Amino acid sequence: MRRRDFITLLGGAAAAWPVAARAQQRGKLPVIGYLGNYSPDSLQTFAPNNAPNLAAFRQGLQEVGYVEGQTVMIEYRWAQGGNDRFPALAAELVQRHVAVIVASGGLAPVLAAKAATQTIPVVFNMGSDAVETGLVASYNRPGRNLTGVVLFSYELTAKRLQLLHEVVPTATSIAIISNSTNPGNAFQVREAKTAAGVLGLAVQVLNASVPSELEEAFAVIVQQRIGAVLVMDDAFLNTHYSQLADLSSRHVVAAIYPNRVSAAAGGLMSYGPSQTDATRQVGIYTGRILKGEKPADMPVWQPTKFEMVLNLKTAKTLGLTIPPTLYALATEVIE
Repeated sequence: MRRRDFITLLGGAAAAWPVAARAQQRGKLPVIGYLGNYSPDSLQTFAPNNAPNLAAFRQGLQEVGYVEGQTVMIEYRWAQGGNDRFPALAAELVQRHVAVIVASGGLAPVLAAKAATQTIPVVFNMGSDAVETGLVASYNRPGRNLTGVVLFSYELTAKRLQLLHEVVPTATSIAIISNSTNPGNAFQVREAKTAAGVLGLAVQVLNASVPSELEEAFAVIVQQRIGAVLVMDDAFLNTHYSQLADLSSRHVVAAIYPNRVSAAAGGLMSYGPSQTDATRQVGIYTGRILKGEKPADMPVWQPTKFEMVLNLKTAKTLGLTIPPTLYALATEVIE
């Protein structure tokens, strides 16, 4: 081989070495499997509310020393609103031999992750009771391969109905908009019906799991002259908050939602725990597990920060006056 050819060959190999070394290093990084409902890209047509949650999750990871693409890799699996897709997606992550599975966006992804593995740690983020649903033995000592964040948003259903009733005391009937494909919605509907019975309100449950069914639900609300709407805490419904707020304003019907983003998008009011606080904590827990902590010994995190948001502009459009007591309790007022 001529000397020039040899130098050229050596130069090409030398240039490739850093790339190969970086690829090898990436292969050694721990991998997190992220099981969620909607990818941020898929939300462009209605509202990208998942982007802030992912940012908060990455912030939590970074606080424990993990940066995506540098010290940890993340394999994302999105159900895109189809709760029936979670079992197959969870199985993919198990076959990928990820170090931790993050199950975010309700009870459905958590149940899928639990069914898929009894050994890989699972960090959940959901609204339902983790003990009642059999996911953990107790909140202080989960005792299995699962731990995470319970928002208790489902348990706030009755409180939301009470707040809605205070704003619209003349309403004698309410519509509950629920997603029947979400196993966690059944508990919320029961809570709402019990609270409605105490308040002497008639209840109409309207199910929606695709955008067209939201239109159909409001058509029923208008036809039956239902006075107010209680929206359940659900990944599909939370994602389509802009459509719900628009339908509520268009048909002049007061509605309450579980998340702040709904009120910010034009909904009348919302009440629930801080979503960004919760997803940040999921990131912290995930990082701690990567450092060697056992989920069985990590207490399930519960929120301490709750947000009640009032949209006065929407209240004016609906011809409603917010009671001074609620105005004083609001953590945020949008004018």
